[in-house]
Amino acid sequence: MSLLKILATYRFSRYFKLGFLVWDLVLLNTSIAISFLLLYGNFQMIDIKGNKALSFLSNVFWISLLLYKDSFRIVRTERIEAILYRTIRMLMIHLAVIALFIVVLDYDEISRLRMVYFYSTFFLLLISFRILFMKMLKYVRSRGFNFRKVVIVGANATGERMNRILSKDLTYGYRVMGFFDDETDSETELKAPVLGRFEDVEDYLNSQKIDEMYVALHISKIKVINKLTALCERYMVRIKYIPDFQQYTKSNRVEISFYGNGNVPVLMLRKEPLEIPLHRITKKIFDFCFSLFVIVFVFSWLFPILIILIKLNSPGPVFFVQERSGRDNKSFPCFKFRTMYVNDVADKVQASLNDARITKVGAFLRRTSLDELPQFFNVLLGNMSVVGPRPHMLSHTEQYSELINNFLVRHYAKPGITGWAQVNGYRGETKELADMEGRVEHDIWYIENWSLLLDVKIVWNTFVKVFQGDKNAF
Repeated sequence: MSLLKILATYRFSRYFKLGFLVWDLVLLNTSIAISFLLLYGNFQMIDIKGNKALSFLSNVFWISLLLYKDSFRIVRTERIEAILYRTIRMLMIHLAVIALFIVVLDYDEISRLRMVYFYSTFFLLLISFRILFMKMLKYVRSRGFNFRKVVIVGANATGERMNRILSKDLTYGYRVMGFFDDETDSETELKAPVLGRFEDVEDYLNSQKIDEMYVALHISKIKVINKLTALCERYMVRIKYIPDFQQYTKSNRVEISFYGNGNVPVLMLRKEPLEIPLHRITKKIFDFCFSLFVIVFVFSWLFPILIILIKLNSPGPVFFVQERSGRDNKSFPCFKFRTMYVNDVADKVQASLNDARITKVGAFLRRTSLDELPQFFNVLLGNMSVVGPRPHMLSHTEQYSELINNFLVRHYAKPGITGWAQVNGYRGETKELADMEGRVEHDIWYIENWSLLLDVKIVWNTFVKVFQGDKNAF
């Protein structure tokens, strides 16, 4: 018998928590030792009181992070990228807290360079181990070991959707045996066999070793669901329920919160990361620091040049101030460099290709997005964010909110100087309703999937597009 087959007979998943905890502490303390070796060439300085205390705090706080909300869980269907992102986030929190301890406890003998060595080494070891572990685990599962046998009760669209998720990749380690149902949904093409009716479930569980059961039944089948629960408890099968959220929201993606000490589940149409106070604070800090940097290091020399060019090119004010729709659909004065000759329809008519109202300097500013630079003052004033859905004219908000049902959802977030829709090609004039629908779809996706890394990615892509050029920038 091969080593893989022998190992596959054991349920190592139950030991993951302890194993990760011990191994992470080994990596952490190895990184501490390496940091001393890199800086001093020996371990003599490790006995200094401040270094001992900091090493102890590093261990204690990393343990706390690992145990907090099961931070090192391994979900079979989870991508490696998600695990790495969670690990990097934990490492950043650890760094911030340890840095705070150094400042508060006034540990002057602590070498800042050694801390750089420590976190660099710890980062490389952690990421390398996580990647290696997941690759090994996926390899074992792809060879047919460490898998779980699954049955799905509910031969319908919901059940088939779960079947496709579990069967998508062999490395997930699931083997879907088939469906049970009294009535098969004729409109759904099932990719696994129907094993029988509800009454056949018990005989099947009695004759086959099944690890998990997924129940994809409507709540009207509550008696059947209760019976299945009792059967799974009797035959030691872990049962999981797939709620039919679509009867409420008509959406595949929802968010669940638990109210009243976690006793009452509350269903929400979408998740909104920016409704979490810590995330809002993080975004505000990023907005403030980034805007201040641009104003100090870019505006100081670029603004005078642009102001002179605008004034020499055409008569009128340097800045164009327009009321636009902001967060919660509240209007605010949006600042831009003036790119058109002064006209009476600027608040109603979008700029179009070869628009006669656009000045020569204005065409350059719009093509390079430099006309948006004054909006960094909007960011400092709190009206806008660096990244978010682009603010529209009030007349357009009124017009499209009547044509697109979920148009106003994009106003759940502060408008941005750039956004997810813009870096994906949805900028400039919206000639067709489909153009605006695409923009709204991307804006809502951004609201539902916000992260600081996503903001950084959008800023970088915007910067690249400024130099590459954008066919929709006119």
